[in-house]
Amino acid sequence: MGNFKAGDKVPSFSLTLENGKPISDKSMKGKKVILFFYPSDDSPTCTKEACNLKDNYKIFKKNGYTIYGVSPDTEKKHKKFIDKYKLPYSLIADPDKTLINSFGYFGPKIFMGKNIEGVYRTTVVVDEDGIITHIIENVVSGKHAEQLSELLGF
Repeated sequence: MGNFKAGDKVPSFSLTLENGKPISDKSMKGKKVILFFYPSDDSPTCTKEACNLKDNYKIFKKNGYTIYGVSPDTEKKHKKFIDKYKLPYSLIADPDKTLINSFGYFGPKIFMGKNIEGVYRTTVVVDEDGIITHIIENVVSGKHAEQLSELLGF
């Protein structure tokens, strides 16, 4: 589905977080990162996924992972989403779908029985050197933290 596989380097990018602070592939160096790509802030399934990660955030932090959500929403919409659900991690604003398209996570899909264009719900785990270690394409929103924990061995 996407343009990358485990063992590949994260593509070069420079975007902003919900608070306007810059984030790039270079600023992620030295960190173990979980990037979860999702269609839209505040939609039921995306909220379920975001809150599932929130509820299990401590286990990821304890194991040295930084979590970032990525969607085409704006900084302002991300900030509202974070405030509303008290999310303990940042969201990357990608309104032009720069990073989403780099990964190949936007395109045709079926939603509620209709053919639409949208973001493919996918999660990418990246090591301290910017190398992709794992990709989850079949994300289960309400059990996403469990999927990640099982995959990462904790």
